[in-house]
Amino acid sequence: MVSSQNAADVARPFARVGYAARGLIYLVIGVFAVLAAFGNGSKKDTHGALQTLLQNTAGSILAWILIVGLFSYALWRVTQSLLDTDDHGTGAKALAIRGGLLASAFTYAALCIYTFSMWYGSTGSSSGSGGSGVSSFFASIVGAQVVAWCLAIVFAGVGIAHFIKAFKSGYAKFFKASPDKMRIIHPLAKTGLIARGIIFWVIALLFVYRGIDGGQGGGRPGMSAALNFIQGLPFGSILLGLMGIGLVAFAVYSFAEAIWRRIRFD
Repeated sequence: MVSSQNAADVARPFARVGYAARGLIYLVIGVFAVLAAFGNGSKKDTHGALQTLLQNTAGSILAWILIVGLFSYALWRVTQSLLDTDDHGTGAKALAIRGGLLASAFTYAALCIYTFSMWYGSTGSSSGSGGSGVSSFFASIVGAQVVAWCLAIVFAGVGIAHFIKAFKSGYAKFFKASPDKMRIIHPLAKTGLIARGIIFWVIALLFVYRGIDGGQGGGRPGMSAALNFIQGLPFGSILLGLMGIGLVAFAVYSFAEAIWRRIRFD
């Protein structure tokens, strides 16, 4: 029989490589958002970030690093959800959190497949978000308007969860780092989680617009659409730059998780 310690030993490298891969993607998105705020670049979504990372002489090597990393992160999210490694429990709130972890697993698995397709040569076209294909699939079954309203609720809920996690420092219990390191991690984690939460709220708002339009208008809500929306607000360039800084902070927070996060099964 496999002990919890053995299970943790197996899962730990997958989790750490996965968090690092997530950090790398958000680092590119954040940096390009900052550059776009000053008129020196274009905004990126997750697909755009992957394309940027792979368009260099070391693209093939980096592609396989990302493929392994994204696969590892998806596998870790499935493990978190099904085995409840963070001890959320089985209540309604806990099941919602675990369901979100499982949805995250599918999203990063899709990004892993997308990265592999780019390496293999079948890049296809970039969409606004890793979840756009999923939403289009379900829209074909139950109707675009229904899916738009449902996704608006989901993204709004995920955004709220990020805010709560930031304000209550809910991430801290999962870190095994010294007090000195945590003093650095805390502001990065809070800034990054709030920035990502705002992105999810903007995506939720864009899905609300789609619901009002009968599921037909506004293009495909996603990271790029959310950043475009923010840039279109009053003082949009400043807001976009701040959002980019926040996403860079989330990237660094992800790197910190890759190093110091507790991976446990007890």
